[in-house]
Amino acid sequence: MVELYTSEGCSSCPPADRWLSGLTADHSSSERVIPLALHVDYWDYIGWKDRFAQSKFSTRQREMVRLNHSAIVYTPQVMLNGKDFRAWGSDSFSRAVGEINRQPAYAWITLTLSPSGPNELQVTANARARSGAALYVALYENDLQSKIKAGENQGRQLHHDNVVREWYGPLSMDRDGRVTWQQIVQLNPEWVAAKMGLVAFAQDLTTGEVLQAIRLPWCAG
Repeated sequence: MVELYTSEGCSSCPPADRWLSGLTADHSSSERVIPLALHVDYWDYIGWKDRFAQSKFSTRQREMVRLNHSAIVYTPQVMLNGKDFRAWGSDSFSRAVGEINRQPAYAWITLTLSPSGPNELQVTANARARSGAALYVALYENDLQSKIKAGENQGRQLHHDNVVREWYGPLSMDRDGRVTWQQIVQLNPEWVAAKMGLVAFAQDLTTGEVLQAIRLPWCAG
């Protein structure tokens, strides 16, 4: 799993945004990688408020940095299976993904969608993992555009994919290392269902390692 911490207020981020979109467009990569873009809010003060940013994503990044035994929070930052990965734009990324995918999964996850009303679905996630793990669920949207009118990227038209809209977790496991979670997810009127999907992943809360991740298109419901 790939987490990109990004911001529309950061002039260094558009190349990373394009790279992440490329992972989605490349069918061979999309079969091996689950990418998520988490827009942070700590650059909003420099002239442009990122409409996709949420404070919980900034908090998530700081926690991941702590688990990586670092004190440096920056954008764009890529976390690959919970580890800081600065060589994301090189061949090293493909090699690292290959090494990860050759390892067995250390958790078991199922994710289902079922209609529950107009523009809403019931999400059910089940997971089993080792002690000290938790489950997360993210709702994301592709093919988003922003015309930047101020700040470091003023005048640019930015394209985004895999943008996290909703984030649930950490969802704690019971004593047996299991969790079942259900949630009615209501689509915001500005979201486009055909361009959305869900991701569920299990993560070790001590090391930050992602133990397993799965993805399901919204239209599967």
